[in-house]
Amino acid sequence: MKFKTFSLIVATGLSLAATSAAFAGVPKVEFPAPSPACTLKQRVGLTDIEIDYSRPSMRGRQIFGGLVPYDQVWRAGANEATKIIFSTPVKLNGTDVPAGIYALFAIPRKDEWTVIINKEAEQWGAYKYDEKDDVVRIKAKPVEIDRSVETFAFNIDNIKDNSSELVMVWDKVKVPINIEVNYADKLRSQIDAVMDSDNAKKPYFQAAMYYFNNNLDLQKAKKWVDAAIAERDAHYIVYLKAEILKKLGDKEGAIAAAKYSRELAVKANDPGYVKFNDELISSLK
Repeated sequence: MKFKTFSLIVATGLSLAATSAAFAGVPKVEFPAPSPACTLKQRVGLTDIEIDYSRPSMRGRQIFGGLVPYDQVWRAGANEATKIIFSTPVKLNGTDVPAGIYALFAIPRKDEWTVIINKEAEQWGAYKYDEKDDVVRIKAKPVEIDRSVETFAFNIDNIKDNSSELVMVWDKVKVPINIEVNYADKLRSQIDAVMDSDNAKKPYFQAAMYYFNNNLDLQKAKKWVDAAIAERDAHYIVYLKAEILKKLGDKEGAIAAAKYSRELAVKANDPGYVKFNDELISSLK
């Protein structure tokens, strides 16, 4: 059909643009995909994670041990191999995975799955899968759930600053994989670069909070929180100063800051911070 169409174009001297216009009004039918494509994007800490895959459905079929055989490499989806992208290095169930673009395969078994991160991201299914291109293989435990999930899905749940959970779920089986990310070193270097720069506007409060929460240089944290208070005399900022002074061992300074923060919290009608300060003062007596 393509050859006949091309012959017609040559014979009539029609340009490609004119030919496209001529066929523009020809009716066409677009059917829904049996396994529609899906892209999942999620930021965890400072790491961007993306999963591109197709989502098959059960349609009354037996899935694991049936449509998806045990002990065989599976594309973890349908159509093209599932692609997973990490913008920074991560750990999957404690195993290091460099930043990059990968294919994700799985070998399902009743009691234990093998999840495969393979460097050949662009391939159809698992037909040309080659074990020599594996970056890592990770063991994961399947969990039986009490309901049947019709359409295969990836989810990223339980998101924290430094971790989350990648979950594959289909039929009555889910397979969770722990993801760990290291945002601390990257964020600290960013904070230090900004705070040492000549920028007029600096994130004094956020920087002080980060250093306090991560037990970094508390003298820097104190300097930054004082600068934040100079910009805005807010109860929650003064409360952070009280917490920093407590951690530095300055009991009297911490009590004085907490009392002042409490006064500001009353004026701001924020009972939560009134309680926080009362508890802090009580802990220092």
